[in-house]
Amino acid sequence: MKQVLCVDDDPNVLQAFERQFRKRFEIRTAQGPALGLEAIRDAGPFAVVVSDLRMPVMDGIEFLSRVRQISPDTVRVMLTGQADLDATIAAVNQGNIFQFLNKPCPADVLGRALDSALEQHRLITAERELLEKTLHGSIGVLSEILSLVNPPAFSRAERVRRYVRHMAESLGLADQWQYELAAMLSQIGCVTVPPEVLDKVCSGSPLNSEEAAIFASQSRVGHNLLAKIPRLEAVSEMVARQRTAWSAESGVPDTVRIGSHLLRIALDFDEQMARGDSLEAVLKEMRNRREYNPSFVAALEQVQVEEAKREIRLLRVSQLKTKMIISADVFSRTGLLLLAKGQEVTDSALARLASFAATDRKSVV
Repeated sequence: MKQVLCVDDDPNVLQAFERQFRKRFEIRTAQGPALGLEAIRDAGPFAVVVSDLRMPVMDGIEFLSRVRQISPDTVRVMLTGQADLDATIAAVNQGNIFQFLNKPCPADVLGRALDSALEQHRLITAERELLEKTLHGSIGVLSEILSLVNPPAFSRAERVRRYVRHMAESLGLADQWQYELAAMLSQIGCVTVPPEVLDKVCSGSPLNSEEAAIFASQSRVGHNLLAKIPRLEAVSEMVARQRTAWSAESGVPDTVRIGSHLLRIALDFDEQMARGDSLEAVLKEMRNRREYNPSFVAALEQVQVEEAKREIRLLRVSQLKTKMIISADVFSRTGLLLLAKGQEVTDSALARLASFAATDRKSVV
């Protein structure tokens, strides 16, 4: 948390920096931007990077811009011996720096700047921790409640989540947690869809015009529910636009455009597979359709290679474990749907099955 990298083309400046602050911070130095980028790749990420402005081959503005691409959470500080107002404005406008200091900079001034930069890094990482873990866990609880209230919708959302997660990983996308959350919550609007309509959707049966309109409205319902949750603005937009084709739309943030299209591909794939089409036929048809991004479809194909390797087994309730995937609908003796095909076994699902098994000894899994 206190790792600081100083980059300058003057070795004397680097030696002085290390001598002044080595007892206060975890200091690493690099002579020039090329070695600085190498240090970040090999020993990073760093909490703070301090860079000189005027360096040969690559100036501090370009260097810190690259640092931002490699390590977006790193806080960037720039030092310069020239009163270059234009460079200062350019660096600030590009969002490349946290503070801009003139050198020679007194040790106490630079020390306070580093303390401020480290505190900024702490706040950034705390925010990411909130978004990626705390919020993700809370949404997981909401998703599990959906599994108990509406197993078919939850089952579909779980399949879509797996497709989206693996596509995002295959494509190397940043902020993958947002796409996974959007997939987990993509079917939350189905709480307003009549069970008989949802059953037809999950089985791949055709819908009449009225049923299609009802089901299509679930994405807007989901958006309206999620838009009330702070920090889920982008996720709620992905859910609202989950049926949007790939295009270079103006005014739509890239994250939302990518996320909504990942949902579109995953949902279309899931629907076609529900109709009983073969994997090869579905992927071939999707590759030939212009409304899909070809690289996303290619990533989906890789997902299915992994999915095909899974082992299918017949188990008793007592043998089930979390993370297993249900390969067929699970009903109680009275015909109540307990778990839907494709649903991932969770702690709440195990508790639900155990409760029914205790009261209905003839339930079959």
